[in-house]
Amino acid sequence: MMTSVRWRALLVALLMVASAGAAVFGRPTKHMADQIGMPNLEAMFPKAFGEWRVDTSMPVVLPSPDVQALLDKIYNQVLSRSYVNAKGERIMLSVAYGGDQSDGTSAHRPEVCYPAQGFAITANKLQTLPVGGRQLPVRQLMSKLGPRNEPITYWVVVGGDVVTTGIGQKLAQMRYGVRGIVADGMLMRVSNIEADMAKGHQLQARFITDLAGQMDAASASRVFGKVGS
Repeated sequence: MMTSVRWRALLVALLMVASAGAAVFGRPTKHMADQIGMPNLEAMFPKAFGEWRVDTSMPVVLPSPDVQALLDKIYNQVLSRSYVNAKGERIMLSVAYGGDQSDGTSAHRPEVCYPAQGFAITANKLQTLPVGGRQLPVRQLMSKLGPRNEPITYWVVVGGDVVTTGIGQKLAQMRYGVRGIVADGMLMRVSNIEADMAKGHQLQARFITDLAGQMDAASASRVFGKVGS
């Protein structure tokens, strides 16, 4: 009986063969971003929802110049905000959208870019969150830089598919590629400063649920993936 690992390996092999075959006849030319349009991140994400309001008193932490240069290469739009509730609990939201999720411009995941900025990743696990009547697959990390402890929850949407692993991202790219489509992509990252990892992730889950409840169906499908994906 074939194990799940072997099934995945076989699927990857088959998709790689299909992708190679497609390359013989030409690379994908239909850009999803041209067909459905690029989102306006500033307008898509509300500045106030549920218990949360944009915290204008907190400056947005910018990445190092070399990381910023990479982000500019990969993404068309980047949105960074800090939100706060009445209890003074703060959440940092980072959204990055790229119209071309091909090999050279695939989403740059936090477990890669955080260590590049000096952080140590001390925990890394897959999780699902109940969002909008469905289970949203996410990846949860714990990062540390000196005295700064920053729990992170993130996921990537490639086309309409939610992915949380590098291989999942590659598979999604291939699924669209063999149909001649260059998928777009969005990386959603939610984090806060909190030494207690479980407490930090619980607050992030609450924020994500509140955000999903305030989005229209079209925006939600781009941020949280298509239902059934």
